[in-house]
Amino acid sequence: MQPVLELIDVSKRYGGVRALERARFACAAGRVHAVLGENGAGKSTLIKIMAGVVQPDEGRIVLQGQERRFAHPQDAVGAGIACIFQELSLMPDLSVADNICITNPPQRFGFIDARAQRRIAEAALARAGAEDIHPLAPVGSLSLSRRQMVEIAKALAREPKILILDEATSALTEADVRRVFALLKRLRDEGMAIVYISHRMHEIAELADDCSVFRNGRHVATFLAGAKTDTETVELMIGREVRHAYPAKPASLGAADGSAQKVDSGRPPALAVEGLSWGGRLHDISLSVRSGEIVGLGGLDGQGQREFFFALFGVLRGVSGRISVDGKPVVSHSPRAAKRPAVGIALVPEDRKTDGLMLPMSVRDNLCLAALDRLSRFGVIRSAAEASATAQVMKQLAIKCPDAGDAVGTLSGGNQQKVVIAKWLLNAPRIILLNDPTRGIDVGTKQEIYLLLRQLAEAGAAVLLYSTDYAELIGCCDRVGVFFDGRVVRWLQGDEMTEHALVASALNMVPGS
Repeated sequence: MQPVLELIDVSKRYGGVRALERARFACAAGRVHAVLGENGAGKSTLIKIMAGVVQPDEGRIVLQGQERRFAHPQDAVGAGIACIFQELSLMPDLSVADNICITNPPQRFGFIDARAQRRIAEAALARAGAEDIHPLAPVGSLSLSRRQMVEIAKALAREPKILILDEATSALTEADVRRVFALLKRLRDEGMAIVYISHRMHEIAELADDCSVFRNGRHVATFLAGAKTDTETVELMIGREVRHAYPAKPASLGAADGSAQKVDSGRPPALAVEGLSWGGRLHDISLSVRSGEIVGLGGLDGQGQREFFFALFGVLRGVSGRISVDGKPVVSHSPRAAKRPAVGIALVPEDRKTDGLMLPMSVRDNLCLAALDRLSRFGVIRSAAEASATAQVMKQLAIKCPDAGDAVGTLSGGNQQKVVIAKWLLNAPRIILLNDPTRGIDVGTKQEIYLLLRQLAEAGAAVLLYSTDYAELIGCCDRVGVFFDGRVVRWLQGDEMTEHALVASALNMVPGS
């Protein structure tokens, strides 16, 4: 089958870092082609070259039989290539319609035609299966999942011949994922070439016609979807045998109802929450987490898990209820108060790009940002202490970067996520809140993070983990509290923790009914 887009012996380096080395890739019309590999394998650089965001140092791009070179993203758009990056490109202060039409707004008498722009946005949203999003709503008012749907609609409004999606479902609710899957299958049947990047193997199994694996900047293999098992595919991605996805769990630490029972010698739980409520979004939440325990938070996205973390971390105002740390009541008026040694709470947010990192700043600065009080004296940072702490935590989490002085934005997604987690480890937190920490990162890095979480728990930390991945909750957590409409509606533990039970509880159904 004649490829519609082909990259031949493409290479790209950033300083001394090899992002791609004589890489090859080809996709055909009417096919979904999955690109697989760990973070840092070269996938993002590959699609940025396709989209005209970066130019290759060597190699050729052939589009519909003709050699092309895209000096600017608009050149690729004009050639019929649309890319949906993992990092959203939306302007939060503009409306949905403004964002969808931002590169080529309809005009009338030299001014933007607002009515025509709204019609274009409505059509694009409908095509994406997101008719419920109002075209005049400010993007900043939407949840991360709905913003991702706007990003997809924005790409479709350009009427592309080739659509590239980079972890496009990682921030979506299950309902939106189903809509996107139906859309992609329809676009494939209409003859569009689709390049799809995902670390979720079940998505690849459902959508892909062809698969290409990259490792360390090189093309490793291309094969028909289904020709290799998941295990064989992952081994191609990481270059080693896959042994264990999740570290072993210790013996059960307590009751499945989330009650604040004591573990040993009358010691209170590390974190106890009683009757926590906030602004009509959180309702009478009570739970406890003990030192050495990983407690999961399940439920559909947007059921209050994010707000619950913000309440514990002192971001929200007007929170009622009682929060205790090691049996002592605390009042977290601000994140600064929550992270002080007497409380010791750390929060890893869901969106590392906007909430977790300062992308233009160096890896070193990002790592030390949350621990400046510990690393400074009389308001001046102690350089030796900063260098020692940075080297220690980079080694502990195996953060891969040429130099700690490099901008954190130049790292792969998995290494960026490690930096978000590592910066809190310098504070030696006792309570760690993680909001979907493995979203959009590769299989190998996920396993490293799973092992790290268990090691932190074994060292005495209390861990609260929210994840949209049910298998992750089952594999990592000692017990799981399922959120629905701002409440914890059910606790699951041991053999009760099944995907069926999690889904049923997330819908506020009795499992088995």
